[in-house]
Amino acid sequence: MTDTTSSGVVAPQSAPVVRTVRKGMWGTGPGDVSGFGGISRPVERHLRASRPYGAWYDEVVDRFLSLVPGLPDQVNTEYQELTLYVPKDRLLDVVRVARDDARLRFETCTSVSGVHYPDEPGTEFHIVYTLLSMTHNRRVRLEVTVPDEDPVLDSVTSVYPHVNWHERETWDMFGVIFTGHPGLTRILMPDDWDGHPQRKDYPLGGIPVEFKGAVVPPPDERRSY
Repeated sequence: MTDTTSSGVVAPQSAPVVRTVRKGMWGTGPGDVSGFGGISRPVERHLRASRPYGAWYDEVVDRFLSLVPGLPDQVNTEYQELTLYVPKDRLLDVVRVARDDARLRFETCTSVSGVHYPDEPGTEFHIVYTLLSMTHNRRVRLEVTVPDEDPVLDSVTSVYPHVNWHERETWDMFGVIFTGHPGLTRILMPDDWDGHPQRKDYPLGGIPVEFKGAVVPPPDERRSY
Protein backbone atom coordinates (compact mmCIF):
# COMPACT_ATOMS: atom_id res chain seq x y z
CA MET A 1 0.00 0.00 0.00
CA THR A 2 1.39 3.39 -0.98
CA ASP A 3 0.76 7.00 -0.01
CA THR A 4 0.05 8.23 -3.52
CA THR A 5 -3.31 9.45 -4.73
CA SER A 6 -2.67 8.92 -8.44
CA SER A 7 -3.23 5.17 -8.12
CA GLY A 8 -6.42 5.63 -6.15
CA VAL A 9 -4.97 3.76 -3.18
CA VAL A 10 -5.93 4.94 0.28
CA ALA A 11 -3.06 6.04 2.52
CA PRO A 12 -2.22 3.98 5.61
CA GLN A 13 -3.38 5.04 9.05
CA SER A 14 -1.24 6.70 11.67
CA ALA A 15 -0.44 4.84 14.87
CA PRO A 16 -3.67 3.81 16.64
CA VAL A 17 -4.68 4.92 20.10
CA VAL A 18 -4.75 1.85 22.35
CA ARG A 19 -7.44 2.42 24.97
CA THR A 20 -7.29 -0.89 26.82
CA VAL A 21 -6.63 -4.60 26.36
CA ARG A 22 -9.62 -6.91 25.91
CA LYS A 23 -9.44 -10.37 27.43
CA GLY A 24 -11.44 -13.34 26.16
CA MET A 25 -14.29 -13.25 23.68
CA TRP A 26 -16.38 -10.56 25.38
CA GLY A 27 -13.92 -8.63 27.52
CA THR A 28 -16.32 -8.17 30.43
CA GLY A 29 -18.19 -10.21 32.98
CA PRO A 30 -17.37 -12.66 35.76
CA GLY A 31 -15.91 -15.30 33.45
CA ASP A 32 -15.61 -16.35 29.84
CA VAL A 33 -17.32 -19.66 28.99
CA SER A 34 -16.94 -19.21 25.21
CA GLY A 35 -13.77 -21.30 25.02
CA PHE A 36 -11.77 -18.26 23.95
CA GLY A 37 -10.71 -17.08 27.40
CA GLY A 38 -7.06 -16.99 26.38
CA ILE A 39 -7.56 -14.29 23.75
CA SER A 40 -5.86 -10.98 24.55
CA ARG A 41 -6.02 -8.09 22.10
CA PRO A 42 -5.64 -4.31 22.24
CA VAL A 43 -8.68 -2.09 21.75
CA GLU A 44 -7.71 0.51 19.15
CA ARG A 45 -9.99 3.45 18.44
CA HIS A 46 -10.22 6.70 16.52
CA LEU A 47 -7.31 6.28 14.12
CA ARG A 48 -6.00 9.34 12.29
CA ALA A 49 -4.74 9.23 8.72
CA SER A 50 -1.91 11.39 7.42
CA ARG A 51 -1.65 13.17 4.09
CA PRO A 52 -2.04 12.23 1.33
CA TYR A 53 -5.22 10.38 2.24
CA GLY A 54 -5.48 8.71 -1.15
CA ALA A 55 -8.22 8.06 -3.70
CA TRP A 56 -10.62 11.05 -3.91
CA TYR A 57 -10.40 11.73 -0.17
CA ASP A 58 -7.95 14.66 -0.29
CA GLU A 59 -10.15 16.50 -2.78
CA VAL A 60 -13.28 16.10 -0.65
CA VAL A 61 -11.56 16.91 2.66
CA ASP A 62 -9.92 20.01 1.17
CA ARG A 63 -13.30 21.16 -0.12
CA PHE A 64 -14.86 20.81 3.32
CA LEU A 65 -11.94 22.68 4.91
CA SER A 66 -12.25 25.54 2.43
CA LEU A 67 -16.01 25.92 2.97
CA VAL A 68 -16.25 25.47 6.75
CA PRO A 69 -13.96 27.78 8.76
CA GLY A 70 -12.49 26.16 11.84
CA LEU A 71 -13.06 22.59 10.68
CA PRO A 72 -10.04 20.52 11.78
CA ASP A 73 -8.18 18.35 9.29
CA GLN A 74 -8.84 15.13 11.22
CA VAL A 75 -9.64 12.11 9.11
CA ASN A 76 -9.94 8.33 9.42
CA THR A 77 -9.47 6.13 6.33
CA GLU A 78 -9.66 2.74 8.04
CA TYR A 79 -11.04 -0.04 5.79
CA GLN A 80 -10.74 2.41 2.88
CA GLU A 81 -13.72 4.40 4.13
CA LEU A 82 -13.55 8.15 4.73
CA THR A 83 -14.56 9.55 8.12
CA LEU A 84 -14.31 13.22 9.09
CA TYR A 85 -14.16 14.08 12.79
CA VAL A 86 -16.38 17.14 13.18
CA PRO A 87 -16.71 19.45 16.23
CA LYS A 88 -20.32 19.63 17.43
CA ASP A 89 -20.54 23.38 16.78
CA ARG A 90 -19.62 22.85 13.11
CA LEU A 91 -22.01 19.99 12.35
CA LEU A 92 -24.79 22.01 10.72
CA ASP A 93 -22.29 23.99 8.64
CA VAL A 94 -20.72 20.77 7.40
CA VAL A 95 -23.97 19.04 6.42
CA ARG A 96 -25.24 22.16 4.65
CA VAL A 97 -22.20 22.46 2.40
CA ALA A 98 -22.14 18.67 1.97
CA ARG A 99 -25.63 18.81 0.48
CA ASP A 100 -25.46 22.09 -1.42
CA ASP A 101 -21.94 22.41 -2.82
CA ALA A 102 -21.72 21.16 -6.42
CA ARG A 103 -18.28 19.60 -5.88
CA LEU A 104 -19.51 17.66 -2.84
CA ARG A 105 -23.22 17.08 -3.49
CA PHE A 106 -23.98 14.57 -0.75
CA GLU A 107 -27.70 14.64 -1.45
CA THR A 108 -28.81 12.34 1.34
CA CYS A 109 -27.95 11.10 4.81
CA THR A 110 -28.49 7.34 4.85
CA SER A 111 -28.11 6.76 8.59
CA VAL A 112 -27.47 8.29 12.00
CA SER A 113 -26.16 6.01 14.73
CA GLY A 114 -24.53 6.24 18.13
CA VAL A 115 -21.71 4.54 20.01
CA HIS A 116 -21.19 4.72 23.77
CA TYR A 117 -17.63 4.74 25.13
CA PRO A 118 -18.04 5.10 28.90
CA ASP A 119 -14.25 4.90 29.38
CA GLU A 120 -13.66 8.15 27.44
CA PRO A 121 -14.39 11.05 29.83
CA GLY A 122 -15.85 14.06 28.04
CA THR A 123 -16.46 12.25 24.74
CA GLU A 124 -18.55 9.30 25.84
CA PHE A 125 -21.04 9.47 22.95
CA HIS A 126 -19.97 9.34 19.32
CA ILE A 127 -22.72 10.17 16.81
CA VAL A 128 -22.03 8.98 13.27
CA TYR A 129 -23.70 10.33 10.11
CA THR A 130 -23.33 8.48 6.79
CA LEU A 131 -23.71 10.77 3.77
CA LEU A 132 -24.21 9.57 0.20
CA SER A 133 -23.50 11.43 -3.02
CA MET A 134 -25.50 9.92 -5.85
CA THR A 135 -24.02 12.50 -8.21
CA HIS A 136 -20.42 11.46 -7.56
CA ASN A 137 -21.06 7.90 -6.28
CA ARG A 138 -19.27 8.54 -2.97
CA ARG A 139 -19.90 8.02 0.71
CA VAL A 140 -18.46 9.89 3.66
CA ARG A 141 -19.00 9.57 7.39
CA LEU A 142 -19.12 12.44 9.88
CA GLU A 143 -18.33 11.60 13.50
CA VAL A 144 -19.24 13.99 16.32
CA THR A 145 -18.72 13.55 20.07
CA VAL A 146 -20.80 14.80 23.01
CA PRO A 147 -20.18 14.29 26.74
CA ASP A 148 -22.34 12.11 28.97
CA GLU A 149 -22.99 15.04 31.30
CA ASP A 150 -24.39 17.17 28.46
CA PRO A 151 -25.41 14.87 25.55
CA VAL A 152 -26.85 17.63 23.35
CA LEU A 153 -26.34 18.05 19.61
CA ASP A 154 -27.97 20.11 16.86
CA SER A 155 -30.58 18.26 14.82
CA VAL A 156 -29.79 18.06 11.11
CA THR A 157 -33.46 17.69 10.13
CA SER A 158 -33.38 21.22 8.70
CA VAL A 159 -30.94 19.91 6.07
CA TYR A 160 -31.99 16.27 5.77
CA PRO A 161 -35.66 16.08 6.90
CA HIS A 162 -35.82 12.27 6.71
CA VAL A 163 -33.20 12.02 9.48
CA ASN A 164 -36.13 12.71 11.83
CA TRP A 165 -36.54 8.96 12.45
CA HIS A 166 -32.81 8.25 12.74
CA GLU A 167 -32.37 10.93 15.39
CA ARG A 168 -35.39 9.65 17.30
CA GLU A 169 -33.85 6.18 17.38
CA THR A 170 -30.49 7.56 18.57
CA TRP A 171 -32.28 9.47 21.33
CA ASP A 172 -34.31 6.38 22.22
CA MET A 173 -31.31 4.04 22.39
CA PHE A 174 -28.59 6.37 23.75
CA GLY A 175 -30.27 9.42 25.28
CA VAL A 176 -28.59 11.96 22.99
CA ILE A 177 -30.78 15.08 22.71
CA PHE A 178 -31.08 16.69 19.27
CA THR A 179 -32.02 20.34 19.66
CA GLY A 180 -34.29 21.67 16.94
CA HIS A 181 -35.83 18.28 16.23
CA PRO A 182 -39.55 18.65 15.42
CA GLY A 183 -40.69 15.80 17.71
CA LEU A 184 -37.99 14.00 19.66
CA THR A 185 -39.95 11.05 21.07
CA ARG A 186 -39.19 7.36 21.43
CA ILE A 187 -39.51 5.28 18.29
CA LEU A 188 -38.65 1.72 19.40
CA MET A 189 -39.36 1.62 23.13
CA PRO A 190 -42.64 2.57 24.86
CA ASP A 191 -42.95 6.25 25.76
CA ASP A 192 -42.75 5.50 29.48
CA TRP A 193 -39.63 3.32 29.19
CA ASP A 194 -36.90 4.03 31.74
CA GLY A 195 -33.41 4.43 30.33
CA HIS A 196 -31.70 3.97 26.97
CA PRO A 197 -31.00 0.34 26.10
CA GLN A 198 -27.87 0.64 23.93
CA ARG A 199 -25.83 2.47 26.52
CA LYS A 200 -23.03 0.31 27.90
CA ASP A 201 -24.19 1.02 31.46
CA TYR A 202 -27.75 -0.16 30.76
CA PRO A 203 -28.54 -3.30 32.82
CA LEU A 204 -28.97 -6.53 30.86
CA GLY A 205 -32.07 -8.55 31.71
CA GLY A 206 -34.23 -8.06 34.77
CA ILE A 207 -37.21 -6.78 32.77
CA PRO A 208 -40.40 -8.85 33.40
CA VAL A 209 -42.47 -9.39 30.26
CA GLU A 210 -46.17 -10.25 30.13
CA PHE A 211 -47.66 -12.38 27.35
CA LYS A 212 -51.45 -12.95 27.27
CA GLY A 213 -51.73 -12.72 31.02
CA ALA A 214 -48.76 -15.01 31.78
CA VAL A 215 -45.75 -13.30 33.30
CA VAL A 216 -42.31 -14.42 32.16
CA PRO A 217 -39.77 -13.75 34.94
CA PRO A 218 -36.60 -11.77 34.28
CA PRO A 219 -33.67 -13.84 32.93
CA ASP A 220 -31.87 -13.90 36.27
CA GLU A 221 -34.90 -15.40 37.99
CA ARG A 222 -36.00 -18.07 35.51
CA ARG A 223 -34.11 -21.05 36.90
CA SER A 224 -31.83 -21.99 39.74
CA TYR A 225 -28.84 -24.35 39.67
